[in-house]
Amino acid sequence: MTLQELIEELGGNLVQGDPEWMVEGVNAPEKATAFDLAFADSDAAVTAAFASNAGVVVLKPGAVKEYPRGKCIIESDQPKLWFAKAARLAKKHIHIAGIAHSAVVAPDAKVDPGVVVGPCAVIGSHVTIGDGTLIDAGVVLGDGVKIGEHCHIHPRVVIYPGTTIGTRVVVHAGAVLGADGFGYVRDSVTGEHTQFPQQGTLTIEDDVEIGANSTIDRGALEATRIRRGVKIDNLVHVGHNCDIGENVILVALTGISGSCTVGKGAVLAGQVGMGDHAHVGPGVILGGQSGVFSGKTITNDGRRPGTVMFGTPARPLKQVLREQAVLSKLANEARPVGKDKTPEGGDGPG
Repeated sequence: MTLQELIEELGGNLVQGDPEWMVEGVNAPEKATAFDLAFADSDAAVTAAFASNAGVVVLKPGAVKEYPRGKCIIESDQPKLWFAKAARLAKKHIHIAGIAHSAVVAPDAKVDPGVVVGPCAVIGSHVTIGDGTLIDAGVVLGDGVKIGEHCHIHPRVVIYPGTTIGTRVVVHAGAVLGADGFGYVRDSVTGEHTQFPQQGTLTIEDDVEIGANSTIDRGALEATRIRRGVKIDNLVHVGHNCDIGENVILVALTGISGSCTVGKGAVLAGQVGMGDHAHVGPGVILGGQSGVFSGKTITNDGRRPGTVMFGTPARPLKQVLREQAVLSKLANEARPVGKDKTPEGGDGPG
C-alpha cells in the first residue's frame, strides 16, 4: 500500500516524504528495510528508528524538532496503535479463493465466491460464509453456522451447529466454539447426574480474536455472547450463558464458569477463575491467579480507575500487599527461639 492509502484509512499527518511511497510491511528498526514501517513512542525508540533502514517512521507530534533526510515521517497521537493497524492493512494475502478438492461442502451451504476453503474442511448444511473469509485445513463447521466477511478460521477449529460469527473474526487452531455447557441436575436419591438441556446458541460479534485451543460453550436455554472487540488468549474457557463485554481481554488459562458476566473493557490476567453466576464490572483489572467466588460481584465503584484487583477473593492489590506484610511480621514474631534464628548473645555454630 502507499502512504497516502494508509493515511486515508488510519488518519495521521505526513510531515515529510512522498505520499506515493510503497509500504510492504512493518518491522522492528534493526530488521526494517526501505519499504518497511517502524514506530517510535519514546526518545530511545526515535533514535533507533532514525538510525535504521526503515523508509517510514510513525511518531508522536512534536517528538523531535528535525527529521532526518530520506525518511517518510508520519505523526500520530498513538504511533504504536497506528503501526499495529497499518500492519494489518499492509499484510499481503496470497490466498486464492476457491474450495479444495478434499473439502466436503453440503449442497445447501452458501459459500461466497471470495471464500477460501482448505483441504479436508467440512462445511455442514445451511452454513453461510461471507466474502473474503479463509477456512483453513481440517476445520469443521456444523449445520447452520454463520460466518461473516473477512474472517480467518485456522486449522482444526470445530464450530458447533447454530453458532454465529461476525466480521473480521480470527479463531486460532484447535479452538472449539459452541459445545455443550457443563450443566447437570443431580438426583438426590440415586446421586446420578442428568444433563440439563444445552440447546442455546453462541454469538461471536465483530473483531473478536480467539486463541488456540480455547473453548466457548453455547448457552443452555439462552445464548452465550462474546461482544465486539474481545481478545481471548490461548487455553481460555468460557462457560455457558456467559456475556463477555466489548473490548474485554481474557489471558491464558482463565476459566469462567456458567452464567457469568464480564463488563466492557475489563482485563482478566492469566489463570483467573470465576465461579458460576459471578460478575466482573466494566474496566476491572484482575491480576493473575485471582479468583471471584460464585455469585459475587467485583466492581470499580469507589476506586480509582486502573485499580488492580488480586487474590482470592479478589480485592485491591494494595490491600493484599498490606495483608501479606502483616502476616509475614506475625510469622517472624512467632518463630521459636533456636529454630530459625540464633538466640541473642549466641555466637552460632563454631
